[in-house]
Amino acid sequence: MGAINARHATARDSEPTLDDVLNDGLHCVYQPFVDVDTAAVLAFEALMRGPAGSGLQSPMALLDAARAADRLAELEQAALRASLRDAAELSHGRPVTLFVNLEPTTLTRRRDVVLDALSARAAHVQVVVEITERALAEDLAGVLAGAEQLRAAGCAIALDDVGVHPESLAFIPLLRPEVVKLDLKLLRTVTDPATVAVAGAVRAYAEQAGAEVVAEGIETPQDLTRALVLGATLGQGWLWSRGERRFPPSTFRPERFAARPIGAALNTTPYELIGGGRRIRHAPKHLLVPVSKTLELMALQAAIPPVLLAAFEHVRFFRPSTTRRFTELAERLPFVAALGVGMPPAPAPGVRGGALSIQDPLASEWTVVVLGAHTAAALMARDLGDIGPDPDRQFEFVVSYDQALVTAAAHAMIGRLAQA
Repeated sequence: MGAINARHATARDSEPTLDDVLNDGLHCVYQPFVDVDTAAVLAFEALMRGPAGSGLQSPMALLDAARAADRLAELEQAALRASLRDAAELSHGRPVTLFVNLEPTTLTRRRDVVLDALSARAAHVQVVVEITERALAEDLAGVLAGAEQLRAAGCAIALDDVGVHPESLAFIPLLRPEVVKLDLKLLRTVTDPATVAVAGAVRAYAEQAGAEVVAEGIETPQDLTRALVLGATLGQGWLWSRGERRFPPSTFRPERFAARPIGAALNTTPYELIGGGRRIRHAPKHLLVPVSKTLELMALQAAIPPVLLAAFEHVRFFRPSTTRRFTELAERLPFVAALGVGMPPAPAPGVRGGALSIQDPLASEWTVVVLGAHTAAALMARDLGDIGPDPDRQFEFVVSYDQALVTAAAHAMIGRLAQA
């Protein structure tokens, strides 16, 4: 009995710890991205692994252990450094595009460790950073700010697991990822109307933004055909590789994975984006209120729920009736935000509030933006400074359904939430 216990103790003692993995027990394997039309290998994804045969071999076990120990950022930094080092060395100097995975909390709270690791990458290594779609609902403004910093560092953004929660499709035009990765379950449900709706929304975005669409989980030629039906431009899966410790020769197409920063729209106001060539109209507030409410109704009736962002000038215009409407909106839409001078962090249940400085130009604007997979509409109005009764106050305004303008207006407002 003592010998058996001794053997069990030895086995337990030999099991690697998280410290062991972080010190020198972490490695990555690399799975290719294949062009579904030409069969050319265009990029590789780094898949994190712990010591073989141990309880920490799988990436999920590693992530769970790191979260439990509050060391997630350390693990992700170690994985980034390992994959960037491999890409530099195992490619033998050939240009290569590398996809790396990042947990949402690391992107929003510890970007420093990510940027530090990226600063040491070799000149011939192009990097695309993958984040999951759940990150957007958790901290939309923080993710958008983090993505912009990564783009400024030369990294494109890939949005992973798209389709797990169809309502989060509304976030795609806000993040504007350069690559959209369809959740692998979609490949098994190609004839399901819900899958067709997701694929259609992603296809519409990809056509408008010039994004790549990846189908994951391709194991057979039949899967490849399904991927084509879903609108994929790239495929990933066991049909080509399960992941290897090497970078075989690939076709380098950096323009397909180039970072495209959102840029100036984050630091302007919706009204300032209108520009020339659009007719500016004037109307009193009481005539524009029905327009605003109609946009809210449009959001509630959309087949795929959009996000809704509104700027009210001042919190005093966020009245009890507004609170009731926005509470309903927040119950049914994936994200609802309200901005204004004095606006609290949660002006209504489920609504994200953003307080504006009285000096902020947005504090003199009244804006309602509805943006989703198939929905784009905005009322953009500027207060003309009347001091009479509130319903009679005059505004100059534009109502637009232009996808690009509405998206830019949404970015201007999300930029404020990131600073709030």
